[in-house]
Amino acid sequence: MDLSRGVAATVHHVLPPDTNHLGALFGGVAVAWMDLTAGLASMRLCKHTTVTAAIERVDFQIPIWGGDVAVVEARVVSVGRTSMRVKVDMYRENLQTEEKTLCTSGIFHMVALDENRKVTPVFPEEG
Repeated sequence: MDLSRGVAATVHHVLPPDTNHLGALFGGVAVAWMDLTAGLASMRLCKHTTVTAAIERVDFQIPIWGGDVAVVEARVVSVGRTSMRVKVDMYRENLQTEEKTLCTSGIFHMVALDENRKVTPVFPEEG
C-alpha cells in the first residue's frame, strides 16, 4: 500500500501568547499544532475529512522557546479499515544554520469521515 501521499508539514513562529511563564511553548499548543498536522497528513492520504480518535502518546524531549521556529512533520505510518496511525515530530529550526533539533514526538490515530460525518473506509472498496 502506497502511503507516500500521507505526509504534511507546518511551520510556526513561537510568539508570547504561545508560551508559559518560563518562556517555553505550552504543551497544549504543541499538541494542537501536532494534531492539526496529523489531520492534514491523513486527509491528504484518504481524501476524506478526518478527526482525531486518540493520541497514543506525546513525548516532550526538549523545550521550544519563544521566538523559535517550530516545524511539525507528520506521516501516516499504517492504515486500518477506517483509521490511520500518524507519526508526528516537532523540531526547533535554527533559521541561520537550517539545523533542526527534534523536540517533541507523538502518535495520533485519525478516523476518516464521509460527507455525512459518519465513519467511512480510508480507501474505497476495490471492485
